[in-house]
Amino acid sequence: MDHYVTLGAIDPVASFAFYDAVFATIGFAKRMEFPGWRAYSAGGGDAGLTVWIVTPFDGKTATAGNGVMIGLAAPSRAAVDAFHAAAMAHGGAEEGAPGERPNYGPNWYAAYVRDPTGNKLAVVHNG
Repeated sequence: MDHYVTLGAIDPVASFAFYDAVFATIGFAKRMEFPGWRAYSAGGGDAGLTVWIVTPFDGKTATAGNGVMIGLAAPSRAAVDAFHAAAMAHGGAEEGAPGERPNYGPNWYAAYVRDPTGNKLAVVHNG
């Protein structure tokens, strides 16, 4: 396994439904799964970034980190829009609607959401 990120889930069923939907919009798919844990990667393959959605190993309630945000690349502006729409349809919370963010660069198009646990995600097309 290459690089990975782990995000806690309070309700794995809700979180898995959320991530199944939003990751499909940027080409990520389920890579592997254990009880209460699911891993996603580009195409569900072994290379590149893997994102784990997990119930915490210590058995305590998952919490979102203040100041923590995971940024994910999207292949197009349409994929950013689709990611945002999927997030809103699957229990996500609005943190910034899809749109240009010229203060980050002339081609920066992004959306910001929170998953059902409150973890913050950015999806960006910088084309």
